[in-house]
Amino acid sequence: MAKKSRCISMKSRNKKARVAGLLYLLLVITGMIYLVYIPSQLIGESATTTVANIRNSEWLFRLEIIVGIISSVIFIFLPLALYRLLHEVNKTHASLMVLFALLSVPISFVNFLNKFSVLTLITKPEYLEKLGESNLQTQVMLQLENYSTGLTVLQVFWGLWLFPFGYLVYKSGFLPKLLGIFLMAGCFGYLINFFGGFLYSGFHTTILSDITGMPAPLGEIGICLWLLIMGTNKLSFGKTAVAKT
Repeated sequence: MAKKSRCISMKSRNKKARVAGLLYLLLVITGMIYLVYIPSQLIGESATTTVANIRNSEWLFRLEIIVGIISSVIFIFLPLALYRLLHEVNKTHASLMVLFALLSVPISFVNFLNKFSVLTLITKPEYLEKLGESNLQTQVMLQLENYSTGLTVLQVFWGLWLFPFGYLVYKSGFLPKLLGIFLMAGCFGYLINFFGGFLYSGFHTTILSDITGMPAPLGEIGICLWLLIMGTNKLSFGKTAVAKT
């Protein structure tokens, strides 16, 4: 009877793990699209080039906003799914994980207003008539700069939630400890990059920035794939169960 109960518990936990893994995968994919791929197609070396790219590929710029909003919505459900999986490890750390993650979501939505302002500037002819091309380009670049600054501030919360998350992974007994270490290190990596970049304008060109930026993607992509493909570690679960009996 006890063995059957453990099997049911294992299946339930694996189901929770794979739901969290799927949400994490969607977050990674949408994040790569709206944070990396689309900006690389639109942001040019000058204001003139950037504004021309946005005008010529307005649909792509709109897609960036849509995908970004979807990604932010996913980031509401992901920490809740992880809470269901990990809250029994440590409820306090699980609550902090959810809190830090959810705090970033309203900031993200407010930050998208800068993108909507860009759309307003380039799609309404009256702004071009009143401002002129040069001033309009300046306004567009200012809005994009504000958006970029918003993403920089968001790095604080993208980092903070990783520490309790990594701690829970490390302590769980059914997920790889190494991934937990990477996640906790990723927290400090985000914070170092934020404060380093804020205090020293050339920080992001240094090797320290590259090094501190490595643990977070290793930990996040690693735990995403582990949850989705492996679920929870059956061997660790068995050892834990034996130890308790």
